[in-house]
Amino acid sequence: MSGKLGEIEARIAATHQLEAVVGAMRGIAASRSRDAHARLAGIRACAAAAGAAIGEVLAFAPSSASASAALAQDGAEVGIVIGSEQGFVGGLNDRIASEALGRPRKRACQWLLVGTRLVNACAERGLNEAWSAPMAAHPAAVPRLAARVTDALYASLADGERATRVTVTHALPGESGLRIVQRTLIPFDFARFHMTPRALPPLVNMAPARLLTGLVELYISIELCEALMLSFAAENEARVRAMLAARTNVQQRLAGLSQQYRAMRQDEITSEIVELTTGREAAQRAMN
Repeated sequence: MSGKLGEIEARIAATHQLEAVVGAMRGIAASRSRDAHARLAGIRACAAAAGAAIGEVLAFAPSSASASAALAQDGAEVGIVIGSEQGFVGGLNDRIASEALGRPRKRACQWLLVGTRLVNACAERGLNEAWSAPMAAHPAAVPRLAARVTDALYASLADGERATRVTVTHALPGESGLRIVQRTLIPFDFARFHMTPRALPPLVNMAPARLLTGLVELYISIELCEALMLSFAAENEARVRAMLAARTNVQQRLAGLSQQYRAMRQDEITSEIVELTTGREAAQRAMN
């Protein structure tokens, strides 16, 4: 076998190894996405319980919501943006950064960024974050990360110019493709909670305004946990799509190498036949 055929065989073997790696990465990403989707039900159940408690408080102390809504005046803004920690997600982080930074704002914004790749994408656009953290590596780590983001958010609200608007920007998973959304956390929307009239108010051991504030903080923390879990699922769905595209490219590369190998092998066989035939004819002429 010639050196060229040996070189092509080596390239084919390396390409098969790459195909195996791509398949493994796709399988891991798909598994993590399914795990994240499975955990969303528990997060939403917690949100429903907290929302029901907020509705109970509003039913007997609606003035507490009015006092909270009065805080939504002009002021600074806090923007929470969630991206990916690892690569192989196509242009996901660029899309998230463009969506978060491209919207016009009438007020100063303090940025809290999640995901190293997102931080890099924002830095390329000239943004210096006030706080950043790595994205969770697996779904079980999302609640702890949500607690960190919540602590950073309330630290930002307590320091410097008072912020009266908080938004969170992240990707949503979906079979037809990823979608970037921006949700408003503050001002808090009390109108979404159902208030059930009661003949007697519930027994509480603290002032309704203080109780409502604690429930709102809990609900915002749960919303952040849901946003992080959705973003984690979207990141891994983007990675699945990227690996599917990579597998197609690898398979096309393998097909090209195999075709090249067969053509060169055929050329070598033809050359060997010609050499054998020519040698036999020469030998016959020598004998005659």
